[in-house]
Amino acid sequence: MTKKNYDVKDMSLAEAGRKRIEWAGRSMPVINLITERFKKEKPLKGIRVAACLHITTETANLALALKAGGADAVFCASNPLSTQDDVAAALVEYGIPTNAIKGEDAETYYKHIMTALDHKPQVTTDDGADLVSTMHTKRKELIKNVIGGTEETTTGVIRLRSMAKANALKYPIIAVNDAETKYLFDNRYGTGQSTMDGITRATNLLWASKIVVLCGYGWCGHGFGMRAKGMGARVVVTEVKPVRALEAVMDGFEVMPIAEAAKIGDVFVTITGDKNVIDKEHFAAMKDGAIMANSGHFNVEINIPALESLSKKKETIRPFVEQYTLKNGKKLFLLGEGRLINLAAAEGHPASVMDMSFANQALCMEYLIKNQAKLEKKVYSVPDEIDKKVASLKLASMGIKIDKLTPEQQQYLDSWQEGT
Repeated sequence: MTKKNYDVKDMSLAEAGRKRIEWAGRSMPVINLITERFKKEKPLKGIRVAACLHITTETANLALALKAGGADAVFCASNPLSTQDDVAAALVEYGIPTNAIKGEDAETYYKHIMTALDHKPQVTTDDGADLVSTMHTKRKELIKNVIGGTEETTTGVIRLRSMAKANALKYPIIAVNDAETKYLFDNRYGTGQSTMDGITRATNLLWASKIVVLCGYGWCGHGFGMRAKGMGARVVVTEVKPVRALEAVMDGFEVMPIAEAAKIGDVFVTITGDKNVIDKEHFAAMKDGAIMANSGHFNVEINIPALESLSKKKETIRPFVEQYTLKNGKKLFLLGEGRLINLAAAEGHPASVMDMSFANQALCMEYLIKNQAKLEKKVYSVPDEIDKKVASLKLASMGIKIDKLTPEQQQYLDSWQEGT
């Protein structure tokens, strides 16, 4: 949110954002430790960074860490409904240019991405790969400046690996989503809790006894399914991958095709990263009053144009709840315009889990700068030493100690001859 978009003389919004950023920071001890080191060492000194992320209190703490490290960073939103306006205003007050407004239309969204690219970044950080793909298609002249980038989420990593496979990726990217300290916690516990939070805030739904159809059983699906089950819902999983489907069965969930699940579901949640997971024939089969929400990155998992083609009327009946009246009189409900419901209707992941994700982001940016001469134009996983460092810092912040291998144990593990 630049000064053109928001009158920063009115300090009430920015002040509220600052207080919420500080509150989140209390639950982000790893980022705080990194920030203190960055202040002393300045590993990002003079580096221009363009970040396309959800503008939340947790992201703001990452932004402050980058600034402490000497980065010249600008931020824009990675989803039109994920911005917290008070946080955007506060970031401007902290001296970090931020172009983001909750509810911005598609034209404004991409205008803000282009503004971030005007910064001529040397490092990019993305959540969904819109910044990277826009640079590669519309601002190719900027690529020569770029050292490398980081990517936060599953959907973005899929896009970037597709680019690399087609030899279209022109600089190295570290897939932060590949870190165990990211996907095992952010995806599973963060998405699981925040998705339930977003749906609950939007609807005031009682989960107990509801039939919840969960489309997709990756790590995010794991987390949401676990929490829905814990709230008393009957969870049905739909999947296209045999191993994940089998895992869902072993975890105690029913598994069936979406065509069958569409007939019985009360609440449908998509978390796949693909498109048209819930399609025209599924809307037609649903019960009157069925609720649909998406927690995948883009608003394509629920085929909204198909839903509109079946409808004779659409109206907003409460914030983030749109009622579609089908031509046969049946009513279906879509939450958050089919966008990330955990950020559209709630606040996204808790700070304590984003602490690890954003610690990976900050440390991977430092790694890119230090190792730029030897990195190729491809997608890299987070270096193992960074992953382990983040886990160790998190454990230490929680006051938890663990054992270490003795030299004898390490020698045994390293030996292929000694088996007794």
